Amino acid sequence: MCGILGLLLQDPSVDAAPEICEGLSLLQHRGQDACGIVTGGPKGRLYQCKANGMVRDVFTPDALARLVGGMGIGHVRYPTAGSSHHAEAQPFYVNSPYGIVFAHNGNLINTASLLHFMDAEAHRHINTSSDSELLLNIFADHLQKTGKFRINEEDIFMAVRGLMTQARGAYACVAMLAGFGIIAFRDPNGIRPLGMARRAAPGGGTDWLCASESVVADAASFVDWEDIRPGEAVIITRGGVSRRQVTPPATFAPDIFEFVYFARPDSVLDGISVYRSRMAMGDALAQEVRRVLTEKQITVDVVIPVPDTSRVAALNLAQALGLPYREGFIKNRYVGRTFIMPGQQLRKKNVRRKLNAMALEFSGKNVLLVDDSIVRGTTSREIIQMAKDVGAKKVIMASCAPPIRYSNVYGIDMPSRTELVAHGRTTDEVAEAIGADLVIFQTLPDLVRSVRQLNPAIEQFDCSVFTGEYVTGGVDAAYLDHLESLRADNVKAKTGVNGHLGVLEGKGGGGITTNGSGVERVSMTMSSGPINGVDDTMGLHNTWKLG
Repeated sequence: MCGILGLLLQDPSVDAAPEICEGLSLLQHRGQDACGIVTGGPKGRLYQCKANGMVRDVFTPDALARLVGGMGIGHVRYPTAGSSHHAEAQPFYVNSPYGIVFAHNGNLINTASLLHFMDAEAHRHINTSSDSELLLNIFADHLQKTGKFRINEEDIFMAVRGLMTQARGAYACVAMLAGFGIIAFRDPNGIRPLGMARRAAPGGGTDWLCASESVVADAASFVDWEDIRPGEAVIITRGGVSRRQVTPPATFAPDIFEFVYFARPDSVLDGISVYRSRMAMGDALAQEVRRVLTEKQITVDVVIPVPDTSRVAALNLAQALGLPYREGFIKNRYVGRTFIMPGQQLRKKNVRRKLNAMALEFSGKNVLLVDDSIVRGTTSREIIQMAKDVGAKKVIMASCAPPIRYSNVYGIDMPSRTELVAHGRTTDEVAEAIGADLVIFQTLPDLVRSVRQLNPAIEQFDCSVFTGEYVTGGVDAAYLDHLESLRADNVKAKTGVNGHLGVLEGKGGGGITTNGSGVERVSMTMSSGPINGVDDTMGLHNTWKLG
């Protein structure tokens, strides 16, 4: 999962970088691995700063001062696959045609065939394992085909249409054309969130913002937040805004896990308040908890949330059940979100650094812990043990989400089914695996109802991690096996620890083969690192840590 942002200020003499930096800090929960900003200044000059690390560490005052220009795009990243090398920090850049900068949130499912196209037909070099760089080059290839000295908005809409025709999967994207403006678009299923807002500029005219979540607009005093529609492209210049449905929308299916976990509670996505949806999840979960506890003849003394995402749901659940709500875990706010940390051992190690259990709220009590979801079980297992270590008699774990049993192929880091604690296990077996006395899961119909009631116009959500049904199609058992072999934690450790890109997940072009089921395979890769000793942030000078 990543966060993206684009900003165009009406006054080109005012630098956009400080506001982009502030916006990225509000999206930091969506990625803590790397971040980057590229701005567009006078005469089409582009300025870049990107690196591994948190927003507050990468964008020092000196670094921001060197990012000149009144428009730009930004990105926060955590790796869903392959390498954590800083060469994969976004935004990406190509100089031809016209100078394009690109940032993306999501994941493609037909990478292999697209790489073959890049190699055999477009003759474009892909230097990293990121499908964001691949999307950028597909977009650039379609613009290149115009053969024009200067392009217009019609050409851009045609290029986005061409990209959507070729690319399959989830993608919310922002791009910037040097000296031209900002472009934003969203895949035909609308799986990943993206919206836009406006603000009156001090000297007249309008400033424009595109971002993954509405909280960025709220904080910067932008108004009229509007979600970009599935299959829609938006072009923003200082002369105005053009919007077009470049491809017919497919089944609109936003990822329901955005509401369960990823998005900030003060955001509104696709017309749905994340906060209100989590309140509704708590109300619905309370009914299931009441049913199961009655059936098992178990009483509960206190409801305690697992900070932070589950707090809203836990409070509503406690109120519905007439039970006391207590904050039993104190969180160290200087440790990142364990779910999005790369590597199982790192996640496990950081749970106890992140949370401390107060014996006062646990000792001698039957405790109902409420969490947003149970994914790998790493955090749940450690938290339950912490509760028992300080004297809890019984620990019941209630999850706002149903059992997660399937891989996510649209940009969330839960690739391996064997890493999912609920995969191949019953509810009782999950409880045993994480050390709980009882586990209670939200039902899928209740979860969907909790979110959908806030915008009935959305008829379907992507619930593939619960059902194994993928809205884009093109995902079968053989594809998942191949994906898991590329994205497993042990692969990530090999590519991330030694500082090199390693084998680029088959994302370097070369020959394509298929197995009996027709699933694509890449039989060779290209360069695994910088070429001929050049800097691996190729194309644009990087001002990060400039002396």
